[in-house]
Amino acid sequence: MTCPLCEATCGLEVTIDEKSLVTRVQGDREDVFSQGYICPKGASLGALHHDPDRLTAPLVKRDGEFVEVTWDEAFAEIDRRLRPIIDEHGKNAVAVYSGNPTVHNAALVLYGRVFFKALGTRNFYTATTVDQMPKHFSSGYLFGDPQAIPVADLDRTEHLLILGANPLVSNGSLMTAPDTRGRLRGIQKRGGKIVVLDPRRTRTAQLADEHHAIRPGTDALFLFALVNVLFAESRVTPGEHVTGVDEVRVLSEPFTPEAVAPATGIDAAEIRRIALELANAGRAAVYGRMGTTTQSFGTVASWLVDVVNTLTGNLDREGGVMFPLPALWRPRRSSPFTSGRWTSRVRGYPEVLGELPVATLADEIETPGEGQVRALVTISGNPALSTPNSARLTEALRQLDFMVSLDVYLNETTRHADVILPGPSPLERPHYDVALYALAVRNVANWTPQALGTEMPQEWVTLLRLAGIAAGQGPDVDVAAFDTMVAGETARRTGVDLALAEGRMGPERMIDLMLRGGPYGLSLADLEAAPHGIDLGALKPRLPEALATASGKVELAPDAITKDVPRLRAELGKTPDGGLLLIGRRHLSSNNSWMHNLTPLVRGGNRCTVQVHPDDASRLGLTDGGLAAVTSRAGKLEAPVEVTADVRPGVVSMPHGWGHDLDGTRTKVAAAHAGVNSNLVADETLLDVPSGNAVLNGIPVEVAPA
Repeated sequence: MTCPLCEATCGLEVTIDEKSLVTRVQGDREDVFSQGYICPKGASLGALHHDPDRLTAPLVKRDGEFVEVTWDEAFAEIDRRLRPIIDEHGKNAVAVYSGNPTVHNAALVLYGRVFFKALGTRNFYTATTVDQMPKHFSSGYLFGDPQAIPVADLDRTEHLLILGANPLVSNGSLMTAPDTRGRLRGIQKRGGKIVVLDPRRTRTAQLADEHHAIRPGTDALFLFALVNVLFAESRVTPGEHVTGVDEVRVLSEPFTPEAVAPATGIDAAEIRRIALELANAGRAAVYGRMGTTTQSFGTVASWLVDVVNTLTGNLDREGGVMFPLPALWRPRRSSPFTSGRWTSRVRGYPEVLGELPVATLADEIETPGEGQVRALVTISGNPALSTPNSARLTEALRQLDFMVSLDVYLNETTRHADVILPGPSPLERPHYDVALYALAVRNVANWTPQALGTEMPQEWVTLLRLAGIAAGQGPDVDVAAFDTMVAGETARRTGVDLALAEGRMGPERMIDLMLRGGPYGLSLADLEAAPHGIDLGALKPRLPEALATASGKVELAPDAITKDVPRLRAELGKTPDGGLLLIGRRHLSSNNSWMHNLTPLVRGGNRCTVQVHPDDASRLGLTDGGLAAVTSRAGKLEAPVEVTADVRPGVVSMPHGWGHDLDGTRTKVAAAHAGVNSNLVADETLLDVPSGNAVLNGIPVEVAPA
């Protein structure tokens, strides 16, 4: 089976005894992609399946207490309370929040959109706006498609420049790559070089040939300086399918290495050398991740990553960055990407990809008037921990008239729900990585059949029943007929005869149709006959085919992005004030807030501390193991101090997704290892301007002994 617990999509070999007990989980050595690699998250799959805190029946809140009910009773309660809100206040009175685990669940990916369309609300929010929206925004305007994200060709590159990413711990992010350590070591074995820019000396930085401790939030300045050097040294070779090169040259002129050095903390000579080594490398790739997207200039930084890749001739090139060709059919955009089709009611933030910034969800709940959010549906998300100024959002959740959660845990968010609908464990549902194979460093396809039976409804059934309620058809919609209608529409769009998938239903039928309509002409039967996956080969050049821009070319200087450059240029005249900046970090045994109730993943070095440089600790009177008070405009928290030279002076670091010490949850392991919620001090008013992504790195804070 394919592990559904992070983006690496590793193959697992799971042993189950006659009593349906998971007795062993190990890496599948025959998996065509991961070849036996496994991380602690994958090894914990049995612990997740057998977790006694995992919900197995619907819960309805009565007189302030949750009680187990039948599925029919739960849906009747939703219909009784949700429909009047829609009828009286309109569809925009209902908001949706979809969390990170959604993308790891084929049923939620494929059928969530059916529910969302039936609901028809403009108040749609996801974890994307606390994570990666700048990358979608920049890709949308450069390539015409926000899902067309070029990934580093790790297996063939000779020079890799990494900014704000720690793939040895994340296993890759917006870059599906099992065994990242092995792949990075492969670069070095080929005689290549790895350079990391990060305010922390991460595990990836320790493996790299060079580490530069850049000041948080200045990646865009550094990248623009690289662009400046490339033009100054006549090292620009963008290729034939590119427009806007001259505009980028003009924009880069103020961003000389000398101009950006004071802000970035990187010497001008080093910046110039890094740029020229990148240009001189035979095959090179620039890869940026969370540190580049969750900052004040997230969109400009994301754009400049691809600008540098393009100017050095490494876009759509073997060993550079390339566009994967996944096995599933994908609709080709009928028109180029655009954003801002509507704005949020209270703060006027523009829509991107059909969603609004989750940082403004509390505003929409708290502010009276037409369009006020009165009901909320959360799907596999924990925004009470994962969004900025989460204390404010928690208070806003208490004001809702009604709330429904699809989740397997009674956690910090779902405790506010009126109805909780659980789903099966990964072993009790089939799976295909619909989204993540579109970001893979090698084209592969792998199907996971359902391993264990369950009496619990599959999540696609739950979503179709919710869609029936949202559409006014009541809680007893004919699920089979509804599913056939959805599949029929998929068959029509893919150009595949629905009858070819006869005998299947739900995600199995949808995946079969999408495979048949895909570029390789596969079927689900082909994957069922290949339990270790099918290797579809290394990435291949795909330009101009992969583009959906109006010009049919890479539009390197779109106005939607370049109009934010003056805001960045204003940073050149500013001198760092000496204050502390908070950045995030993650652990190999963790994935946001949803992996903390498993004993194997909360032991050892999975520590929720505030890391401080020795110089700052001495200056501030902080001691290793003592408590520090961290304060921002948004709030205050207290956390244990970890004094370490792994963070640069002026920077403090805390992991994301902790804070399991709240009343009303049923997650015993997480509560025993509660940690501290770093989002108590994340400021919901700090956003990347073009995309609306929250700023979770480079937050100004004050730190003192508690």
